[in-house]
Amino acid sequence: MALGRRLSLRGLCVLLLGTVVGGQVLELRLKDGAHRCEGRVEVKHQGEWGTVDDTDWSWKDASVVCRQLGCGVAIGIPKQAYFGPGVGPIWLLYTSCEGVESTVSDCRHSNIKDYRNDSLIHDWDAGVVCSGFVRLAGGDGPCSGRVEVYSGEAWTPVSDGNFTLPTAQVICAELGCSKAVSVLGHELFRESDGQVWGEEFRCKGEEPELQVCPRVPCPGGTCHHSGTAQVVCSAYSEVRLMTNGSSQCEGQVEMNISGRWRALCASHWSLANANVVCRQLGCGVAISTPGGPHLAEGGDQISTARFHCSGAESFLWSCPVTVLGGPDCSHGNMASVICSGNQTQVLPQCNDSLSEPADSAASVVSTPYCSDSRQLRLVDGGGPCAGRVEILDQGSWGTICDDGWDLDDARVVCRQLGCGEALNATGSAHFGAGSGPIWLDDLNCTGKESHVWRCPSRGWGRHDCRHKQDAGVICSEFLALRMVSEDQQCAGWLEVFYNGTWGSVCRSPMDDVTVSIICSQLGCGDSGSVNTSVGLREGSRPRWVDLIQCRKTDTSLWQCPSGPWKYSSCSPKEEAYISCAGRRPKSCPTAAPCTDREKLQLRGGDSECSGRVEVWHSGSWGTVCDDSWSLAEAEVVCQQLGCGQALEAVQAATFGPGNGSIWLDEVRCGGRESSLWDCAAEPWGQSDCKHEEDAGVRCSGVRTTLPTTTAALSSYEDALAEAVYEELDYVLTQKEGLGSPDQRTDVPAENYDDAEEVPVPGTPPASQGSEEEVPPEKDDGVRSSQTGSCLNFSREAADPGEGEESLWLLQGKKGDAGYDDVELSALGTSPVTFS
Repeated sequence: MALGRRLSLRGLCVLLLGTVVGGQVLELRLKDGAHRCEGRVEVKHQGEWGTVDDTDWSWKDASVVCRQLGCGVAIGIPKQAYFGPGVGPIWLLYTSCEGVESTVSDCRHSNIKDYRNDSLIHDWDAGVVCSGFVRLAGGDGPCSGRVEVYSGEAWTPVSDGNFTLPTAQVICAELGCSKAVSVLGHELFRESDGQVWGEEFRCKGEEPELQVCPRVPCPGGTCHHSGTAQVVCSAYSEVRLMTNGSSQCEGQVEMNISGRWRALCASHWSLANANVVCRQLGCGVAISTPGGPHLAEGGDQISTARFHCSGAESFLWSCPVTVLGGPDCSHGNMASVICSGNQTQVLPQCNDSLSEPADSAASVVSTPYCSDSRQLRLVDGGGPCAGRVEILDQGSWGTICDDGWDLDDARVVCRQLGCGEALNATGSAHFGAGSGPIWLDDLNCTGKESHVWRCPSRGWGRHDCRHKQDAGVICSEFLALRMVSEDQQCAGWLEVFYNGTWGSVCRSPMDDVTVSIICSQLGCGDSGSVNTSVGLREGSRPRWVDLIQCRKTDTSLWQCPSGPWKYSSCSPKEEAYISCAGRRPKSCPTAAPCTDREKLQLRGGDSECSGRVEVWHSGSWGTVCDDSWSLAEAEVVCQQLGCGQALEAVQAATFGPGNGSIWLDEVRCGGRESSLWDCAAEPWGQSDCKHEEDAGVRCSGVRTTLPTTTAALSSYEDALAEAVYEELDYVLTQKEGLGSPDQRTDVPAENYDDAEEVPVPGTPPASQGSEEEVPPEKDDGVRSSQTGSCLNFSREAADPGEGEESLWLLQGKKGDAGYDDVELSALGTSPVTFS
């Protein structure tokens, strides 16, 4: 319908009615939303429900609708029949509320008649999203946190006095957050918080919403008690074992997921997971995890969620979980467990002087559980499937020395953690130096052992190492997310790193919830859209995953259900290009688009391949301090500039002091990064240096058109995979501030010779996206999550969009037991979160 036609109708409606229609308050409802407090706005007139046209539909109008329905405050005003076109009359052309009215009838509004007779159609039906009567605040997302209800004026916390799990179940269901899995330890109430809700809710658990639950006044007229109620909702709740009758403590593992019982796939099912299940069911500890029969009826009752437990969690839902790209379990390979059956039984610890025979052919899935007290984790790698290997024993977390550390050892670690196959076995404190004991040295696993501490070694606690030799791993279930764009930050082709390779993500059937989670995870605001108007992307790459459908309970893309991992999950024209609310141009010293190479220059030297190192950041050129400046860093600069090999790492402003900012300090490279932006460093602009300490380089050659590389691998796929491994080798470094200063791992120049002998190229540049103009997004709602930075830097990057294709690797989620916050990045994209 033409806009002019819609506006002209406004002129026909000069009659503004009063507070009532025929002496009656207009009955109101929201239709076709996910819950009672969102949907298409409908009013009842002469016994018939009809819609409201969205002409001049405003936040004030929506606020009154939410107030009248007891649904809290308005948080969205979607237009153009967002919740689908209505049927029947279009009763109102517009409303004109001040925002303080109690009902829509109190607002001025158009005459009530069926505006379909004036050629209006339902394509313009107004909608509202209200916060609801209850919310969970202060948690990781809308499905966990402090219980608050809306009084009509403000959000008010609910006391923890007599707060029950059935009440929590009603709240979780009302919020679309599946089931309540716990009422947490109570948050202390502070007088400065204001009033606590004056009633206790006595829900039975079956009520459709909290507002209709029975209530009683708080005893003694006060509801402060010890604090405010805390609730955690999750799609994952109860666990049960489907048995054949022989024992209640063995059988196929099933879990209640979003209200439906589903069998769990055996892919990546570990003994640590099994141990949590046994503990949760009061069945002692896990003895083994035999392959289970397919007892579930129908493929839709199989879940592909992969849990990554340390073994010490009390509930399976407490473990980190990934669902994205779940394995194919059509062959009935279901997760099963045999528990000890004795709740008080603790199996003896491993005999440290004994190891499994080197030629042991015992089945991996039936090896006896070794110890209920030891735990395994990976830290400082951004998630549970990459990082420094640490073992908990006798109350202390300790590390493994990298002497003899290889892929066979890494395979045991990855399998034990349910993280798939080992991609890389890292050494030399690749993920930063740990602390505490060094539990194992000279490990010599066959790759078949059930636990890494059952492999042959020097013996428990015996070593001749220091923490600069701590071992790490990268497993195939390690995931990372990035956007690829020539000139945009928070917009671009969506890519996921899986099984050692970056690949595209398919756009079908991405909805608003999915896009919101992606944008939020990348630090790009809380909303966005899938752009279908960009041209076909050049080049070839894996298209890893399709059919992503996130739920409101999911806090990261990794938790969202999808199709299985496939190399070609969709056609090239279906690759996803996302534009987030935080979209903005990348800054560049030259006209966009620009590359890392164009943000690096040498000044003051006797040739174009020697001089003081200067970098472009936040709109100006600045220098690099020579603290920790070595041949490794010089090598990266020379290669990035196409100047051949590094001959000398020059210190003490040999090429003259620079001026302006000293942008970088304590730069730490491995020597084979494709860009200085891939190296670790202090936060941008933070140094204790003067320009008399400016760093420089002397390179062997004259600048070439492209950086040189001497690698010649057997195939493109090998080259891509190897390049990513090398990228990870030096990008996955310790974030500044994670540990005490003496735990930081610098890369001394003398260790540079320890690098692998065959150099490999950096990550091949991604194909550039279409230059077609994309409509700008509003900046409203951009999440400010910028807290510190480094070259391998975090979200405070003044221009976190710099760099041609830049990548952020995973940031650990606060609160995940055993996984430290870490951001692993090359300059220029947005952060991602694993949880």
